[in-house]
Amino acid sequence: MNNDTFGADSSASQAIQRLQVAKQRIFDQLGRAIVGQHEVLEQLLISLFSRGHCLLEGVPGLAKTLMISTLARSLDLTFNRIQFTPDLMPADITGTDIIEENKSTGSREFRFLEGPVFSNVILADEINRTPPKTQAAMLEAMQERHVTVGRVRHNLSDPFFVLATQNPIEQEGTYPLPEAQQDRFMLKVFVKYPSFDEEFEIARKTTSLQTETIEPVLNGEEILGLQNLVRQVPVGG
Repeated sequence: MNNDTFGADSSASQAIQRLQVAKQRIFDQLGRAIVGQHEVLEQLLISLFSRGHCLLEGVPGLAKTLMISTLARSLDLTFNRIQFTPDLMPADITGTDIIEENKSTGSREFRFLEGPVFSNVILADEINRTPPKTQAAMLEAMQERHVTVGRVRHNLSDPFFVLATQNPIEQEGTYPLPEAQQDRFMLKVFVKYPSFDEEFEIARKTTSLQTETIEPVLNGEEILGLQNLVRQVPVGG
């Protein structure tokens, strides 16, 4: 084995170790607020490091929203939560042009007012509760990583990670995502009920006065570096 090959193997080993350390640091922070659900958390991080989006499906009360908000707090990134409702319009999430008066000249001009989608981490809560045109606006932003308002294209920040939730058992007042639109998500994760011991620990945590502090462990530049590392991993056919 020549020195070049040895150096490449050593560099790859260090990169993989860096990814493993980053994953464990995030897991440690998530474990402060989330009891169990290790498989769900694992798939969330797979989506994050693979530059994809994730759809969480489960009945109410399984801490789907808490998982996502805790993950966002463990990352030094901007975070917005969008609560999807039947009256939500596309402009409510993408932003809109407003007329603003220039006080120095007295003239009026359009200014783009950014919507909540302009953030690094987006929690799309109950995405199946909003009409198809608003769902489409959100899914277009996920796919293209930009929004178009009027004739102007506005690029979204990078990294950009969408975590959506939906309730599978309640059908009244919902607009189920078609299969073609679900393809915008890298993973669809089913959140299951915790075990008896986990439920006991959840009850203990939620009824105590102690609150856990979540500390950010990765910034945007580090996440982009890890995402580029994952893209270099060869996959057999």
